[in-house]
Amino acid sequence: METGGIAERFRDKTILITGATGFLGKLLVEKILRVQPEVRKLYLLVRAPDAIAAEERVLTEVVGKGLFDVLREQYGAGFNSFIKEKIYALPGDVMHENFGLESYEVLQLSKKVDIIVNGAATTNFMERYDVALATNAAGVMYLCQFAKQCDNLKMVLHVSTAYVAGEQAGQLLEKPFQIGRALRLDYQLDIEAELQLVDSIKSELRIKCSSDDKLEKTTMRKLGLKRATHFGWPNTYVLTKAMGEMLLQQLGQDLPVVIVRPSMITSTFQEPMPGWIEETRTIDVIFVAYNDQTLPCFIFDGSVIFDLIPGDMVINAMMAAINSQWNKRAQVIYHVTSAHQNPLPSSLIEESMFRYFDINPRTSKDGKAIKNKRPLAFKRLANFQAYMILRYKLPLEMMRAANVLLGGIYTKNYYEFNRDYNILMTVAKLFAPYVFFKGWFDDTNLRKLWKATAMDQNDDASIFNFDPKCINWSSYLVNTHIPAAIKYANDQKAKARNKLLDSTTGTA
Repeated sequence: METGGIAERFRDKTILITGATGFLGKLLVEKILRVQPEVRKLYLLVRAPDAIAAEERVLTEVVGKGLFDVLREQYGAGFNSFIKEKIYALPGDVMHENFGLESYEVLQLSKKVDIIVNGAATTNFMERYDVALATNAAGVMYLCQFAKQCDNLKMVLHVSTAYVAGEQAGQLLEKPFQIGRALRLDYQLDIEAELQLVDSIKSELRIKCSSDDKLEKTTMRKLGLKRATHFGWPNTYVLTKAMGEMLLQQLGQDLPVVIVRPSMITSTFQEPMPGWIEETRTIDVIFVAYNDQTLPCFIFDGSVIFDLIPGDMVINAMMAAINSQWNKRAQVIYHVTSAHQNPLPSSLIEESMFRYFDINPRTSKDGKAIKNKRPLAFKRLANFQAYMILRYKLPLEMMRAANVLLGGIYTKNYYEFNRDYNILMTVAKLFAPYVFFKGWFDDTNLRKLWKATAMDQNDDASIFNFDPKCINWSSYLVNTHIPAAIKYANDQKAKARNKLLDSTTGTA
């Protein structure tokens, strides 16, 4: 398929993509190959011990997915040779200087690369602080160091998140952070000091506890959440993504840089097929838990506006931004969001969820429909926590006391129920900043980009649609996204069951 405009920008270009095994990374690789088969080469940086292992990861975790079925059908028997010609799997890691590559590899790559897309990130809200710092912050530093070695570089696109804004209310502009300024008033954020803090605490742990990996993991996770709260962010993920933006602003001043900040990314809206998704993403936890009836109660305010954006629209905006800002030595930020132009009230999400399950109820073994029990909803986190203590924690403590008196006959049950209680409390606390979010993302730059795209004579508006106004949220949720989220979760459960079965029968 040959097109002008945006797609033409990628003709004969060499692109380095980090994070290609992630959700957006896969979508980007597929889209480029589909709309511009004349791209010269895609270098996909993946964690692997060697080139053979890297290639295997790309073949199984990227091009082996159903996402590539449209291309697979288009090229037929020639699909594998096309992939081999266009994709090179590069074993490396953004956590290391020069991505851990040999000096000759860096030299060769730096002479070829036209575009760098940095999608590598850890998105776990409760990630270990050392891991999140190394990937989301220090990884950007190493990226900038490499980018400055590239002779023909015309664009560095960095994928961030709109929620680097933390829990701020009101209008949130498409503007960069002030380096070193925390969200918490009058607090300074010294990234180098944070890296040193992590090293210091890990050194102390090793001296005191030798090689207790479990303790180190727990300590690092708690430290991340503690430091995030200290500086005014709700979790480790958004804190370290904000740090990454600060480092990019500081170290990438002489580079052509675009930062895209998507909101909550959901399944594909249109292409290459509607409803393609990987991982149980932020809002999907609610849908899956409701389907499994493991959500007796939760936090919810129907008046809050949620900001969702389908994954294919994010990719289209990224490619349009690369084209628009090509070789411009400035840093431009795009909020790839929907709520300003097409607001989605939480009440509509709830209504769509109930509607989907009314149309598609779970069934018993004899084929009868099972009616789901609707969870209690609390508009305040404190009320939810109080209810959970009275309804679940106190009975748990009574069970624990009875267990002691009766010789431990309830030990297994107690630990299972207590674990489920703690998980639900933790999830609610982590989700609260998003469930009760009072900010709205200004999307002036994104709207200007879409206007230019829509006016283009090369049919870019249909090939690279990222206009959120065209989404009918109710239809999309009921007919596309919720079924996709449930199918993915069910498929994962089936794989887990099969793996367990294989292990018990000795065939694994």
